Amino acid sequence: MWGESNLSSFYRYLLALALPALAVALTGCNDTVAQKTGPHRPVLVATVHYGAETPERSFVGTVRPRIEADMGFRVAGKVAKRLVEVGQKVDVGQPLATLDEVDLRLQAEQAQAESSAATGVLAQAAAAEQRAKDLRAHGWTPDAQLDQAKAAADEARARLNRADRAVELTKNSLSYATLVADARGVVTATLIEPGQVVAAGQTAIRVARLAEKEAVVAIPETLVERAKSGTATVTLWSDPHKTYLARLREISPSADPATRTYLAKFSLPEAGDDVELGMTATLILSDHTSTRVARLPLSALFRQGGDPSLYVVDDKGDITLKPVTVKSYDSKDVVITGGVSEGAKVVTLGVQKLDPSEKVRTISSLSF
Repeated sequence: MWGESNLSSFYRYLLALALPALAVALTGCNDTVAQKTGPHRPVLVATVHYGAETPERSFVGTVRPRIEADMGFRVAGKVAKRLVEVGQKVDVGQPLATLDEVDLRLQAEQAQAESSAATGVLAQAAAAEQRAKDLRAHGWTPDAQLDQAKAAADEARARLNRADRAVELTKNSLSYATLVADARGVVTATLIEPGQVVAAGQTAIRVARLAEKEAVVAIPETLVERAKSGTATVTLWSDPHKTYLARLREISPSADPATRTYLAKFSLPEAGDDVELGMTATLILSDHTSTRVARLPLSALFRQGGDPSLYVVDDKGDITLKPVTVKSYDSKDVVITGGVSEGAKVVTLGVQKLDPSEKVRTISSLSF
């Protein structure tokens, strides 16, 4: 039988064992209460951004004129003056250079003198022809003499016609002594100097027309088809915030033997005077037929016996599980085509431990 002292010791022993367990139980209750009434669960979120499935590609190029003409005199002669310099803008009809006109004026005077002489010869031949016709009408001259007078008159008329054409040619040659711009442009090269003797057609001034400008870039062979069918835009390094629409005008039929790239020329119909020749440009190629997708981390995908879903967080900290359409999976990402809207914030870590009834607190935001 237990004595009174033994019982007291036994009860004290049981009480010593019960107190730690009771303390642990009370602590667990306090944690549960604190968890329910404490701050919101922190979560890492990502902002959904939809874009083309095929990424854009950019290339560095230069702005060049579509037409750059080598202009020269249409007649030979000695250069008297050069009126423009490299980089100077010119308008239609503006003189660029002139030749010495002394010989050309002498040729014009000679042609005019020949025309005057031919006019006098024609007057004399025409009078002789008329007299022959009058005499033949009265039977006082034979037909042979009339035919001879008519042939002389016809020859005189042809001489006068030829002399008049010579006068016109010499006048044109005299006008060709001044080289003028046939379009609005900028001088890119001057290949003559005063005192230099030039031949007809020899390049004297090179003028780039400003009416049409284009961006010239080198395209790798893997993107040639996209360059032909895709959408192209151009930005300038001097003004990267302004975008110009570009259209493919020409692409080289063969690759460069050194770089294995194809030279492509994209016209810039919206380029104005602020787009200077030689500026550095960035050409961006995009595929307009590409599906718009959003790329998110694999850890954001929630799938437990149902459709793939994402937890979407609103501004108040509430979370909603929304099913999404998955297009493909990568090693680290999932590619979706719909289900969540543009700009939505989705939880990217710990989605298996979330409860839709609880509130969360965003501690970081990533953009995809």
